[in-house]
Amino acid sequence: MSAFTENIQFDREDIEFAVPVDLPQELEEELQRLEKSFTVDTATLKKISKRFGEELKAGLERDADIPMNVTWVTAFPTGQERGTYLTIDLGGTNLRICLITLNDEPGGSDVKQEKYPLAAEIKTGAADDLFSHIADRLGEFVKKHVKDDEAKDEEGKVPLGFTFSYPATQHRIDHGILQTWTKGWDVDGVEGNDVADLLNKAIQKRNLPVKLVALVNDTTGALIASAYNDPDTIIGAVFGTGCNAAYMERVSQIPKLKGKGTTADSDASTATSEQSRAQKDDPLMAINCEYGAFDNSHEILPRTRYDELIDEQSPRPGEQTFEKMSAGLYLGEILRLILVDLRDNQLFFTSAKLTDEQNKALETPYILDTEFLANLENDGSESLSDSKSAFQKFLADLTPSFDELRFSQALAKLIAIRGARLCACGASAICSRIGTRYGHVAADGSMAVKHPRFKERWEDAVREILDMRMGALGHEGIELTNAEDGSGVGAAVICALTLGRTSSKDGGGGKVDGTH
Repeated sequence: MSAFTENIQFDREDIEFAVPVDLPQELEEELQRLEKSFTVDTATLKKISKRFGEELKAGLERDADIPMNVTWVTAFPTGQERGTYLTIDLGGTNLRICLITLNDEPGGSDVKQEKYPLAAEIKTGAADDLFSHIADRLGEFVKKHVKDDEAKDEEGKVPLGFTFSYPATQHRIDHGILQTWTKGWDVDGVEGNDVADLLNKAIQKRNLPVKLVALVNDTTGALIASAYNDPDTIIGAVFGTGCNAAYMERVSQIPKLKGKGTTADSDASTATSEQSRAQKDDPLMAINCEYGAFDNSHEILPRTRYDELIDEQSPRPGEQTFEKMSAGLYLGEILRLILVDLRDNQLFFTSAKLTDEQNKALETPYILDTEFLANLENDGSESLSDSKSAFQKFLADLTPSFDELRFSQALAKLIAIRGARLCACGASAICSRIGTRYGHVAADGSMAVKHPRFKERWEDAVREILDMRMGALGHEGIELTNAEDGSGVGAAVICALTLGRTSSKDGGGGKVDGTH
């Protein structure tokens, strides 16, 4: 009987993970070794979260591994924002363009959208190719969906929100200098440049009736779009190709803003104890953490040799350490590297000689994704037929033995469990920082949305880190909710906030900019 069960005991007796696995001795010993490497207990989670908090604080003070980017979004929405806006979402796989009308229903919206695939060469090509592609697709979309003067302002242009899901330094809301590419992107001529300016030039070259109003990170968009419908939202998060979060911080707690024309130049935190005065003198500022770069110094995260291999073989070794251990882009690759190891040590795929095509598929980086892991986890059939189909689909009709399928299912669970538990550390650190033990973390991304056990495991880990009791009396509990459309609706709401467009019933709203 293998030691691996879903009753792995950390510091709590009520965490359950997998069904028992009974394996041949060699595979059982290998699974035990991997279990030891990939298990992150409660004590370790707390240490990671504490260090996370220290790095978040450092990013608010100065240049640091976690940049804590100021977004110039200075208010939660009221649900009364109005208007029609274009939005662009430069995602990891597709370019999505929307025309969004924030309608008369509180928190309501109407959306028209198109998705355009992003060729692999676009992600590693030149800046001009990327922004020409975006502007060309935008032109097609406007021609198809924007009729006559619909949604155009007094200049005859449609306001645009550009969701750019990569670390950018913003000196105002319609500006953003790319710090570094992440998620496997490496487009030449963009880092160190203003991506809003690059897009504007491509738009102007084509004389499109569009005006860029706001540059938005997807996590900031998720935060604002979700708060537009759910006032209990405290964090917007993405657990998908990458991992990141955004939240509202008090300006007085952002030392690096001092001298930049904000109320951080006055000691708002000591001005008065009255909440209304404090809110006036110490306004909010949405912070895009970009915490995929947590622990780039490799001091706290329990990296395995497979994590080290992923880092070494990535386009940017030494960067995005946390992301490479927890984000959906990398979990399937961790499993693939382990399978290659097992094959090379003659512990796996021993029932039949692999074909050249199957070996080539198995040796192809990133051929396995979150869907593959989820298929293994979801497979409750006695014969593990879905798991077998997943191997055949992704790996050139490769068909493992039944014991190998059971091992693979257990391994997929180990990797996914670790990913979910690590992802809980960032949100827990933010909750500790802002002093809250209640609220909704609105999450988007393949892990949060598509993985069958991510929510449960993530919430368990948050409770462990913050010492919460399940079912505790009173208003205590951090819940993972599905984010609203951050890259679409969120970007549109931020445009409305930026332009001060709200329903007259709301009494109007202040503009968002970098001046205050």
